[in-house]
Amino acid sequence: MGAPNGRLCVPSSRARALTKLTSKTTATGGAPVMYWMSRDQRVDDNWALLRAMDIARANDAPVVIAFNVLTKFLGAGARQFGFMLRGLRELELKAKRVGLEFTMTYGDDPAAAIAALAREIGAKVVVCDFSPLRDGLAWRKALAVTCEGHGIAVEECDAHNVVPCWLASDKLEVGARTLRGRLAKRYGEFLNEFPDVTSVEIARYAGKPFEAIKWDALIEEALTRGAAVPEVSWAVPGEAAGKAVLDDFVNNRMRLYESRNDPVKSRALSGLSPWLHFGQISGQRCALDAKKASTASTAKAYEGFFEELVVRRELSDNFCYYSPNYDKIQGQKYDWAKDTLKAHASDKREHVYTLEQFQRAKTHDDLWNAAQRELRYGGKMHGFMRMYWAKKILEWTESPEQALEFAIWLNDTYSLDGRDPSGYVGCMWSIVGVHDQGWKEREVFGKIRYMAYHGCAKNLAFP
Repeated sequence: MGAPNGRLCVPSSRARALTKLTSKTTATGGAPVMYWMSRDQRVDDNWALLRAMDIARANDAPVVIAFNVLTKFLGAGARQFGFMLRGLRELELKAKRVGLEFTMTYGDDPAAAIAALAREIGAKVVVCDFSPLRDGLAWRKALAVTCEGHGIAVEECDAHNVVPCWLASDKLEVGARTLRGRLAKRYGEFLNEFPDVTSVEIARYAGKPFEAIKWDALIEEALTRGAAVPEVSWAVPGEAAGKAVLDDFVNNRMRLYESRNDPVKSRALSGLSPWLHFGQISGQRCALDAKKASTASTAKAYEGFFEELVVRRELSDNFCYYSPNYDKIQGQKYDWAKDTLKAHASDKREHVYTLEQFQRAKTHDDLWNAAQRELRYGGKMHGFMRMYWAKKILEWTESPEQALEFAIWLNDTYSLDGRDPSGYVGCMWSIVGVHDQGWKEREVFGKIRYMAYHGCAKNLAFP
């Protein structure tokens, strides 16, 4: 069975060519179409995979999914690598069940490894998913340069956002209020149901068999290498587990979502962040299923969920894509924030802590320490507490630059969903005023929004 009504599964506007060669101008001759899977680690509801399958179907060709395993990535430890690799192990089995080949390359130069594999199997087209982060953009650019020199077309398909990042806006947006309307204009084009991946019939791979992946050894190596930050037990990796969390939320807990900013009401949160970060579930799938489950009594909760899930997440991608210094003070476009931080950089701090003291939750603030312990040992932190946590790091470090460095390092090291655009933007909002406005001026913070201990503790019934 082909795609519905014989049409392509993926709107052509969701993909863009990264080489002068394109899938239309490059005859595959039945050669495999490669999908370089990176940010979106799933078989179902994956526009980039469906795009590769579209091209393969049009050329009577098979699809090979390739994933490159890095030895290190921005401080990720056993917690993050374990979650990712266990999810990929499940994915390999699912891919084979639907007739797709899955293999891996290894090393810290993924562009070179993927390009070499594409040449080895004789691929004429490589489809990759999208990332707005510096490394991801650089890898895809390098892949395109190498592949074009060997007559291989490279396409990029945004499978992470509802509206492809480069189409949602062509510039750095001021904030949610300016992006929200731009996104809404494109929902009719992009916010649609996914085709069933099993409905797209393509040729089976008949080339030289790939070496079997030694999953046990691969996972054990990653766990040993990153043992300083061990795995957590509360989050089960993989597509199936992510879908189960989504089903539980939309059917049983979405009605609670309006109270999500209360840290003592953890059931009000969707809990989907780890699976969204690793692409083990699609944000678009979450939006579609939440809409289907929404009733008159949960309409406001659904609207709040959609705002966080789509508008705010895609705003984070917009910021990182159009602001390459997304993790630096200079990444803030507007002078009011940079100027006020500079003006107050020499203000006397009542408390100053080292990175190790922050790591070990050794501050004078019991509320901050509790949040840090949850991050360090549990791999997560309530969104409301993340704001307080980051702002206090600004208050208790020697400079705004050091505060941002510490906050990002702690988040990327311990959070299961670290190294994510939303994490970078969360730190930048709290410390540098990104997507915010100026507030009443005060010591250390200047015009950056302040959060007080007593206000937060009162809400949490802390003594």
